[in-house]
Amino acid sequence: MARMFDNPFSADSRLDSCGCGRAHAPGLACEPAAAAAPADGTGVLGEAAEVAVMKAVFPDDSTRRSLLRIFGAGTVMAAIESVFPLASAREAMAQGASGSAGAPEKRDLKIGFIPITCATPIIMAHPMNFYSRHGLNVEVIRTAGWAVIRDRAIAREYDAAHMLAPMPVAMSLGVGVAQPQPFAVAAIENINGQAITLATKHREKRNPRDWRGFRFAVPFDFSIHNYLLRHYLAEHGLDPDRDVQIRAVPPPEMVANLRADNIDGFLGPDPFNQRAVFDGVGFIHILTKELWDGHPCCAFAVPRSMITETPNTFAALMRAIVEATAYSQKAENRREVAQAIAGQNYLNQPPTVVEQVLTGTFADGLGRVQRVPDRIGFDPFPWHSMAIWIMTQMRRWGQLQRDVDYAQVASQVFLALDAGRAMRDLGLPVPASPLRVETIMGRPFDPANPGAWTERAIRA
Repeated sequence: MARMFDNPFSADSRLDSCGCGRAHAPGLACEPAAAAAPADGTGVLGEAAEVAVMKAVFPDDSTRRSLLRIFGAGTVMAAIESVFPLASAREAMAQGASGSAGAPEKRDLKIGFIPITCATPIIMAHPMNFYSRHGLNVEVIRTAGWAVIRDRAIAREYDAAHMLAPMPVAMSLGVGVAQPQPFAVAAIENINGQAITLATKHREKRNPRDWRGFRFAVPFDFSIHNYLLRHYLAEHGLDPDRDVQIRAVPPPEMVANLRADNIDGFLGPDPFNQRAVFDGVGFIHILTKELWDGHPCCAFAVPRSMITETPNTFAALMRAIVEATAYSQKAENRREVAQAIAGQNYLNQPPTVVEQVLTGTFADGLGRVQRVPDRIGFDPFPWHSMAIWIMTQMRRWGQLQRDVDYAQVASQVFLALDAGRAMRDLGLPVPASPLRVETIMGRPFDPANPGAWTERAIRA
């Protein structure tokens, strides 16, 4: 029977792309054929295991081909078998994909979260029993700020965490931390759901060109908020590093800082944009969906070691999170979800405020009631194009001091294949590729040609 994957023990085959020899996103298009593979490791999934092992042993494919030509397949295979049981790898991969996932290796888990609506799936999965139905006993722990989330996740005080989508990228690259910390975005928690909110006294200053000298807050240096605010200001002719001040403020403290006149505005997560309106201290200048519709904000993040050390636990968590995300996305569930997460142990906000955010019918602080049903959305798929744009902005604003392979980092950190598998199991549509052209402030961002976005000039 013909192999679906190229033979990794042949010096004539190339493993630079997918081993199946077809042009598609890594892994995504191979899964339908894999579904019917035998569980003894003799079929297509056994072939995939061989390819994966050889790619890991020989990251440079030219080295693999050269050694095979010099020493032959038998010698190379024997050398690898002496340190890594290929037969066991073939069988384990086949059985793992056959649908017979075992019980979670670790049932009692701690997940840290920041009390914002971006964390809706992580939070609501607790009171609405999404974790327990997948065999997990999860404690969701309200946490003060993003630096605390990051440090506790690194210290393994949390098994998984609610993070801003750029955080696992920065951590994996060793940016903002003492040394690289391999973390991954298992699923996107929310899309959209942010806004630029200004103090009420600035009602007549709606043109960003009038914002020189303003003091802005963002949740964290490594946040979509920071990058979107900087891009928005630059597109209106302001230098974010010279013409304004941008400081990191934990989201729960943003409204108090606005009230105390410590800041003029913030680009932050809900429900605090709506809370500023509710308290009469601010107005919503613009929703971020108007800047980039479908942009990522927060993510469900895990240490990469979880995937290999406790794969059944990881799979159960993925199913619970993706299922909770899909439930939260449905308009008919939004009020129920708002009631579930508004309480003291979670967001600790008036249910009215949370409902206005989740339903998209809200007062904007300028005397209008707006109806924007997709003000916040919940789509778990971690598009690689999102990660690539994030890295261009890290490079643009000096956080990332070196060139990196954007596509490679995106594929390592944004786990599109795993999220896609969990989505498919729930009957959700899965994109054929993890790359798409994003539209940001009316301009296309092509992830295949990201260079133009690393040094975009500030427009006069």
